[in-house]
Amino acid sequence: MSKAIKAMISDEYRTRYDGVESACVVDLSGLTVQEQEAIRASLRERSARMEVVKNRLVRRVFEAGPLEALGQALEGPCALVTTTGSMIDVAKSLVAAAKEFERLELKHALLDGDQSLLSVVELSRLKGRTELLGEILALLTSPGRAVAGCVRSPASKIAGCLQAIADKAA
Repeated sequence: MSKAIKAMISDEYRTRYDGVESACVVDLSGLTVQEQEAIRASLRERSARMEVVKNRLVRRVFEAGPLEALGQALEGPCALVTTTGSMIDVAKSLVAAAKEFERLELKHALLDGDQSLLSVVELSRLKGRTELLGEILALLTSPGRAVAGCVRSPASKIAGCLQAIADKAA
């Protein structure tokens, strides 16, 4: 490949992955075209994109950026999966696809520019945004529920006593 073509591909990678801080790496070798398209279709539903990349060129593009650690870990045939949504949801989708298509190899993942690499399976086990918001909401409302229970308990006992008195009088 000539230097001019490498420069064009590098520029394309630079513009495509500019601002991307989360990504997963998978190996598609051994999958048929139909299987690859099925995986791409399931990823599209999650606003994700999967692209086979040239390792050496991507390493150069990712240098001194948020995806540098991921670029250094690229070995063999690699496809890079990025999304505009939640990378954790995409990782869960990839794990489900790996169960369906046994030749799909899940490699590495990087979340929000953190330079510590995770496996895609580890990333899929993390809680997503909606799960975390639900837990936070439950933690915020639990003291209020406890106070309401304390207030309601004596009031219900008094109401029960008044009801018993009213029943006897009637």
